[in-house]
Amino acid sequence: MKSRSTVLLLIIFLCSFQSDSFKDGQLKYSRVRQAYKDKENNMLTLLKNNQIEKSDLRIYLRAFKSEKQIELWGKNASDSKYTLIKTYEVCRTSGRLGPKRKQGDLQIPEGFYHINRFNPYSNFYLSLGINYPNKSDRILGVKGKLGGDIFIHGACVTIGCLPITDDQIKELYIFCVEARDNGQSKIPVTIFPSKLTDIEIQKLTDKYSSNSDKIGLWTDLKKGYDVFNDTKQLPTVGFLDSGRHNVK
Repeated sequence: MKSRSTVLLLIIFLCSFQSDSFKDGQLKYSRVRQAYKDKENNMLTLLKNNQIEKSDLRIYLRAFKSEKQIELWGKNASDSKYTLIKTYEVCRTSGRLGPKRKQGDLQIPEGFYHINRFNPYSNFYLSLGINYPNKSDRILGVKGKLGGDIFIHGACVTIGCLPITDDQIKELYIFCVEARDNGQSKIPVTIFPSKLTDIEIQKLTDKYSSNSDKIGLWTDLKKGYDVFNDTKQLPTVGFLDSGRHNVK
């Protein structure tokens, strides 16, 4: 009886120790440690300037293919609205405007995604994985040949990814590490063909009027673009059986 009690106490004692945090795990890698050494002060200054607490950080990324930009938006978890923290330059692109529909088409995806992987030992310095193919891609893309491994990464090379310089990925990566460590399990990423103003969507619609696949996706993305621009809050996005989206 005494022996069982001792074992039970030992189990409770061991369980009281939490495993390493997500950030602790990332800091085991030399590139992540170097990124914090080089960019943590910049990050803290940007957060302070926008009245965001590092320990409460939530982020959202918007990418624009034509403009070659990735916008980093952030807020405190208790805030209702996001604030633009910084814009990063995409230093190389591939493919054309429109979604990625199959492996090897060189296309950068377009649509509603989230960060699903952190690669601290990437061939492209540091990498943030995007969950392509999403449900829409799996419905509308070439079955069995969708491809994958789409990242935001360093090194300025791409065959369908969104590369920024090694210097920039250090900063963006640690922003994402902090948000993930704070409990943001899915960091949303929306990839647009361009900044979908009313004038721009009309130009795209006129130019690609015969391409229902592109027009359908861009119509859905336009709704998300407008909701966020108007409210600075994330739209609610649902995936329909047709591959289109229900955006509110």
